[in-house]
Amino acid sequence: IKLITLVTGIDILVNNASAISLTNTMDTPTKKVDLMMNVNTRGTYLTSKACVPFLKKSKIAHILNLSPPLNLNPVWFKQHCAYTIAKYGMSMCVLGMAEEFKGEIAVNALWPKTAIHTAAMDMLGGSGVESQCRKVEIIADAAYSIFKK
Repeated sequence: IKLITLVTGIDILVNNASAISLTNTMDTPTKKVDLMMNVNTRGTYLTSKACVPFLKKSKIAHILNLSPPLNLNPVWFKQHCAYTIAKYGMSMCVLGMAEEFKGEIAVNALWPKTAIHTAAMDMLGGSGVESQCRKVEIIADAAYSIFKK
């Protein structure tokens, strides 16, 4: 018996998956670079591409990438060049696809100004980091606000 699932419609795509390694160039193994580029930039691009035919059939089509505003100040690249490049690739998908699909699919980015308590923050920040972060619900509320427009 084979189970076949047919996608009948997609209204919203959220590209939230991300690989992170906040390491400098010499301390970032090639496998980590490949992982970040494949998950962050390539994954966002190809998942969006796969969803576009379905999104074009929706009356409320949205792509939302959790990616930062583009800022070419070297300070953002200095300590973790590969990660910044990978996340900026997601942001560049927003720029390109927003223009390409204008009038058919809303394409936006969402990025918090402050730290959000996630598994990544637990990994990077260690014990007690939760008290320094906002709750994930603020991102959900912001996304919902974008989707309502």
